[in-house]
Amino acid sequence: MFRSNQPKIRNFRIDYAKHADFCDVFRNDTKQLYLLAFLLTANHEESEQCFLSAVEEAFKEPAVFKEWVRSWIKRRLIENAIKIVSPALAGNGQRRELWSAGQREAQRKCEIDSVTKLAALERFVFVMSILERYSNWDCALLMGCSMNRVAQARMKALRRLPDLAALFPCGNGLPMPRLGVTA
Repeated sequence: MFRSNQPKIRNFRIDYAKHADFCDVFRNDTKQLYLLAFLLTANHEESEQCFLSAVEEAFKEPAVFKEWVRSWIKRRLIENAIKIVSPALAGNGQRRELWSAGQREAQRKCEIDSVTKLAALERFVFVMSILERYSNWDCALLMGCSMNRVAQARMKALRRLPDLAALFPCGNGLPMPRLGVTA
């Protein structure tokens, strides 16, 4: 009985991600990861800070399974964005920017800009629960608020974004399902 388990135990560490695994995800998913950070922070400077912190943390983390690298990185981005923005605090006075600022298409409504115009808590809950499919429990735990507050924030966000397909005509011509930042 124990002999059959020994090869699995010896090879257990092989399943851990190496630096190259993290590099692959950062290289292949840079745009999606930055978009996730921007949707959460609604600020380019804070998005960069959030992204760079996740990169630094990835190379300090000794034990992440290979299959979990992408979700681990996204979780770090979300946690970093929460630290930066503190969405559960009412009226945090955050300076928001538009994704399309400075572009010729900025005058048209943009799906990303529509999300970033939401209040911080509503935006975080929308991105985490709708786009990233986190449970109410996970959202509440990460943001330090109640599940009831998470559910209320999601309802407010969905009311402000009533017809998702019609509301988001621009971006890069992406329909709403492509706005999702899950891989």
